[in-house]
Amino acid sequence: MLMTLPLLAALSMTPAQADGLALSDARVTYGILGPTRANTKFLPGDSLYLTFTINGIAADAEGKVLYSIGTEVTDAGGKSVFKSPVQNRDVINALGGNEMPAFAQVAVGQQQPAGDYVLKVTVTDLAAKKSQVLEQKFEVLKPDFGLVRLSASADPDGQVPSGLLTAGHSLWLSGAVVGFQRGAGAMQPNVTLELKVLDADGKPTVAKPFGGTISKDVPAKDLALPIQFHVALNRPGKFTLELKATDQLAGKTATQSFPITVHPLK
Repeated sequence: MLMTLPLLAALSMTPAQADGLALSDARVTYGILGPTRANTKFLPGDSLYLTFTINGIAADAEGKVLYSIGTEVTDAGGKSVFKSPVQNRDVINALGGNEMPAFAQVAVGQQQPAGDYVLKVTVTDLAAKKSQVLEQKFEVLKPDFGLVRLSASADPDGQVPSGLLTAGHSLWLSGAVVGFQRGAGAMQPNVTLELKVLDADGKPTVAKPFGGTISKDVPAKDLALPIQFHVALNRPGKFTLELKATDQLAGKTATQSFPITVHPLK
């Protein structure tokens, strides 16, 4: 089952140059307005975040913007498998201009069949009565061991976008492990986790990776193991976060990685 959670951030950016409504800078990200994801292949239980920019949207004298957003997912044959009701929204562009960042989210259910899909996002400027459509292809893989729902945020609850990273701040890396085996007897998993932070030359920033093991107190009904790492950003530079999960019972390993840039605190 697919679920979409369309949300628009009530933030302003620089004024758009285009005269009409447009959707630009689309990218698949780790979490809300997060780092760009390298691929569009998702395991059941994962989430797709599509980040983009709305350009040329009309605002009144007080900066109020009225718009609607709707999402639909279709399969490889063009059949609609999920369609969310169109939602009317209003925000205030407090910094002025007619441009703002936005995102849509698709939650991929544990039972979602493998195959190719298309996410269609429709944004309508209610004041100007203009609409634009953005489409993103993605693939749902067969169930397997892996890391899902990874997000980079500025808070442990994953609700505040990580945004521009600066020295002295924190980054929270959250997600889950799915497709793990359970042992005999206590029926517990045995999954080890490692997080490496690599510098611009690909060298680990610390000698021993951050990590831990999940091997007890996991209810029998749970299909996903929540995970979270806190990364203190103590200095500027270019780095790569490399997360690795290993199912010790099945002998399977899964990794996800993405680059980050930490800017000086000025």
